[in-house]
Amino acid sequence: MPHTVTWLDRLRIEWVVWSLDQRLYDLPSRTRIARRREVRANLLAAAAEVGAAEALRRLGGSRELAQEYLNAELGDGPRHSWIAASLFLLTTPLLLNFFLDEAANAYQQAIAAVGPHIEGTFTWHGVAGLQSSVTFVFHQGQASRTGGAWTPLVYVLLVVGAVASGRLWRALPRRRNQDSPAAGEAG
Repeated sequence: MPHTVTWLDRLRIEWVVWSLDQRLYDLPSRTRIARRREVRANLLAAAAEVGAAEALRRLGGSRELAQEYLNAELGDGPRHSWIAASLFLLTTPLLLNFFLDEAANAYQQAIAAVGPHIEGTFTWHGVAGLQSSVTFVFHQGQASRTGGAWTPLVYVLLVVGAVASGRLWRALPRRRNQDSPAAGEAG
């Protein structure tokens, strides 16, 4: 007996599809989008046939389904994580800028603590290896600051850290796939 798929059923289905999609970000984008469309179409068809609640119950949890898709696409072993690498690349500069700025602020406050009308130019060499020198110019107790840029070492560390945190070497095509007879026949 066919069931009517209401807007509430569609919302429940979209929630499950969205939840699944969030767990599939390590898949290539085309594959992830294809899986999302496939699950949505199957759930809508099943909801029309057996009802949304039964269709969602039969699907099981989105976590288990996502794990099955990831295992099918990327294998059972340890794998890379684009999310971890992206998270490292997004958060590390924020944290690094915060701590370097706080260190420069502390240096500036230490100079300003000498007197309320201090005059002069002061140079702080910054955190060795991570940033260039910071120059403070004090005039009537008011400070302006220049410098403090990241060194090339910071950029190298960001790339190395992203590769390490995301284990991105595992995303490289495996040599054994290229040497297998099936790969030779296909090419």
